[in-house]
Amino acid sequence: MIKRIAALATAALLASPASAYWEYGHQTVAAIAWDNVTPKTRAAITRILAAQARLDTPECPARTIEEASVWPDCVKPLKDANGQSRFGYAYSWHYQNVSICADFDLQPACKDGACVSTQIDRQRRLLADRKASAHDRVMALAFLVHFVGDLHQPLHAGDKGDKGGNDAKTSYGAYDPARLNLHSVWDGLLAERAISSPPRIVKRYPPAVRARLARGSTTDWSRESWSVAKQAYTVAMHGDPCRPTPARMTMSEADIERLIPVAREEVVKGGLRLARLLDQSLG
Repeated sequence: MIKRIAALATAALLASPASAYWEYGHQTVAAIAWDNVTPKTRAAITRILAAQARLDTPECPARTIEEASVWPDCVKPLKDANGQSRFGYAYSWHYQNVSICADFDLQPACKDGACVSTQIDRQRRLLADRKASAHDRVMALAFLVHFVGDLHQPLHAGDKGDKGGNDAKTSYGAYDPARLNLHSVWDGLLAERAISSPPRIVKRYPPAVRARLARGSTTDWSRESWSVAKQAYTVAMHGDPCRPTPARMTMSEADIERLIPVAREEVVKGGLRLARLLDQSLG
């Protein structure tokens, strides 16, 4: 019965990726940030989000920081009156496919600023611009909250030419649905388990912890997440991550247990780093 329930849960996650982990994960990053910004920043966020109706996306509200955290994914399928994508220009802003099998180099992945780390810096500047329109600032806030979450999902920061692990088929412990891949494992099953495992990670962190985990630049964070992506492939492939990917990889329960603390730390770092950026922009 337990296996049947888990299999059904897996199928649900795969059938509805928008409401799988990175809804939960983005909202968790946002919640950690909310608990760790200053009261002044929190008040500024509330004021900015009060203008969310100007986005003209009633299907995708951004009334709270948690809703704003998933707004950039929610609006992807929206079309204008001519049937054209309203937000297609932002598709490439959610990731940066930096090869884990070469030296770390952001430039090829961030050509013309079309990558997640460059957009984090850009959206932070827009959010901090008090002369910008209410529309532009609420959109910048939603993009910033979301993109910091994206950068801390390692398969958005590094891959081996396989669409961020989407083409790398793998099992997950005892479960092996045909559509499961390395990206969806980190988006869904692994991250759900990592975030939900005790102790609770949505909380106010001590100043020393915030300072230690939130330091660095977006380039530093990109390199770090890229390194975790390499670890994700190494564990799934049980060795050299740069050898040819097998038709299907196998992740054991021991592999999963090994990665849970890694995934948890990425979410916590994302939340505390987001809090730092929000304080710098609004506090």
